[in-house]
Amino acid sequence: MLRIIGNHVSPYARKVFLALDHKGVEYEIDPIVPFFGGDEFTRLNPLRRIPVLIDGDLVIPDSTVICEYLDDRYPEKPLYPADPAQRARARWLEEFADSRLGDVMIWKLFFQRNVKPRVWKQDTDEDLVAAVLTRDLPEIMDWLEPQAPVAGFVFDDLSMIDLTFASFFRNAALAGWTPDAARWPRIAAWIDHVSATPLFARSVVAEQIMLTTRGADQRAALEAAGLKVADSSVRGDIPRRGPMSV
Repeated sequence: MLRIIGNHVSPYARKVFLALDHKGVEYEIDPIVPFFGGDEFTRLNPLRRIPVLIDGDLVIPDSTVICEYLDDRYPEKPLYPADPAQRARARWLEEFADSRLGDVMIWKLFFQRNVKPRVWKQDTDEDLVAAVLTRDLPEIMDWLEPQAPVAGFVFDDLSMIDLTFASFFRNAALAGWTPDAARWPRIAAWIDHVSATPLFARSVVAEQIMLTTRGADQRAALEAAGLKVADSSVRGDIPRRGPMSV
């Protein structure tokens, strides 16, 4: 059975879970919190980031590579367009989300407001957050607005692009920011549309378990929600930064 190391609070891990659920592939989860992996986690991914996929002897530590692997291995219900031009556009948009939205929405906003105080017991850099809200996010939204669909999904059917962007916007919402529907109506409608799908809504249930349930009770809560939790874990007890952490 496939194993995914990571949990639904991470947008990178969430998009992998969404791909698996969309395709109906059975898997188990080792829901470690970022920064809390032990030595075995470092061995599996020297960057110390989630998610990591383990499929027999195969170990893949990158979310986009994982999703492309899943689409190749389980071609039913594809998540990337078949047309070469559309497929190239999908890859570019996913890279933009992973890189630019990851930098701004995750490392400069979500990390500052949600992770830094809880994991590292450090104060939020309010000047950095202010720059994100007044400069970085508006610049991103202005570019992204014409890329967003007028209605529905980016391509004809639900794709990895829709799920990826909705995952990052979910973390921004958890950090207290959502797009202004009057200024960026296409983005707001698109993200609301994807977030309202039963597929994405189920991921929010797992996310909330991780955010609101005591660590000792998380396994039972996740299993009650229909997730299979791995019997072993690469979790460590002390938070450790990876080589590319802020």
